[in-house]
Amino acid sequence: MEELKKQLMEKLGLDEGVSQQAIDMVLGFVKDKLPENVQGFVDAAANGEMPDSGDLLDKAKGLFGG
Repeated sequence: MEELKKQLMEKLGLDEGVSQQAIDMVLGFVKDKLPENVQGFVDAAANGEMPDSGDLLDKAKGLFGG
């Protein structure tokens, strides 16, 4: 998220606080649109972690014919 914050600051001229608020708002919006059992993955990814998805990816592939 630091890279995204940096780009918001450089490309849009936002200060650090406003950049962080924008990121938090977008993450909140995305999480609200996802099922509750997937929201933790967004939090983990936002913190730079690679969450253990178990068979979640395989299930998602099935939804799209993969």
